[in-house]
Amino acid sequence: MHPTIKHMQDAVATGDENLIHALLAEDVRFLPPTYYKTWTGRAAVAAVLGHVAQVFSDFRYRRIMGEGNDWALEFQCRVGDLDAIGVDLITLNNDGLIQEFEVAMRPYKTIGALRETMMARIMTDARFLEFKDALS
Repeated sequence: MHPTIKHMQDAVATGDENLIHALLAEDVRFLPPTYYKTWTGRAAVAAVLGHVAQVFSDFRYRRIMGEGNDWALEFQCRVGDLDAIGVDLITLNNDGLIQEFEVAMRPYKTIGALRETMMARIMTDARFLEFKDALS
């Protein structure tokens, strides 16, 4: 397993935004399951992922598939009292940093709950006013 993928598991398990930040390329792109916009840039993506790590409970990776720069990490978690299954699709750059991070999730009801919870958190985090321009 690629060291970045191993470190990603540790960073997600702890929810430590600083650990997540260190794994991201400067111009990383994050495609969330909750809407069609793309977050771009290390600081913005680390902040979003830091919040997600606090919203998900009982999070665990079930299967990890991939090699080289392309990885799929299947996970299960809860958002409030709703169950979810998802996949983190990760592309690493040649330096071994996360260049692209896309999340696919189901069921739809849980994605709605995630969107509501994330919007409430983002609206109280002053950093997101500056990150507003990070949305592509």
